[in-house]
Amino acid sequence: MGGFDVIGRRGSGRVGGARGTESGSLWLAPNPSKRWGELFFLFYTPFWLTLCLGIVVPYKLYESFTELEYLLLGLVSAVPTFLIPLVLVGKADSSKCLSNRYWVKANLWIIIFSYVGNYFWTHYFFTVLGASYTFPSWKMNNVPHTTFLLTHVCFLFYHMVSNLTLRRLRHSITDLPPSIRFVTEAAWILALSYFIAYLETLAISNFPYYDFVDRDSMYKIGSLFYAIYFLVSFPMFARVAEKEDDGWDLQRVAVDALGAAMLVTIILDLWRISLGSIASTSHSNQCKQPGLAWFHVPGSDIQNGNM
Repeated sequence: MGGFDVIGRRGSGRVGGARGTESGSLWLAPNPSKRWGELFFLFYTPFWLTLCLGIVVPYKLYESFTELEYLLLGLVSAVPTFLIPLVLVGKADSSKCLSNRYWVKANLWIIIFSYVGNYFWTHYFFTVLGASYTFPSWKMNNVPHTTFLLTHVCFLFYHMVSNLTLRRLRHSITDLPPSIRFVTEAAWILALSYFIAYLETLAISNFPYYDFVDRDSMYKIGSLFYAIYFLVSFPMFARVAEKEDDGWDLQRVAVDALGAAMLVTIILDLWRISLGSIASTSHSNQCKQPGLAWFHVPGSDIQNGNM
């Protein structure tokens, strides 16, 4: 804890309920295993990002892709997040069993959250946002397998960025009154969530086989809808194994991710039944195939049970 004294009074802010930091940085986690895991996921990001947005999309390699190539793209992007840490074991994890390593817990949390997001929430994109996938792909519940895999690496990156920035923010505002801290943190989470949602929508705009009925509405309003995912997940995910002795076993991680997913589902459905669609969905390729019998935008031409 010698580094804690050097950082000084302001560096001893509250992070996830624990005062101080053992990392020597106001950005990094006090838990060495979490510190290594966050840095690994961040340093891995340029690999899949370059592959997808630096090679496949700009060179239009997808034009010759079949279902197999799309699936392989997803596997090549996502599988290394599990394999690399097994081979390149961080010093902090060398004495830990697999279930106690942060990268395992982070992968599990994001697997569950992103799976629910793809299996269920993608249909809100179809019915509420007028989105459609038109590239060849094997599917589950009318959602391409590739998106399940790519969502995993995307969400890992987003949540690592959120962890670091939230941690730094909490150190900065630790001396403020509780109400001010709450408002400041909430404002930052909202801003970061919207920025990431908007940026992702913009980043894949050159891929023609993920389309929207009204792209302008999707950028402005649809990004806010998408940001609901992160308004819930960013603060909840940041709590996972923040300190070494927090007691985050895999069962607690799984339950926490499912709880976050349920809360997002409730909020998305409240939007669906109260605000409805942001664009006419009559011309969307997939909006007429809702994922659940109760998926229906009031006042729209989508009929329940039209599977």
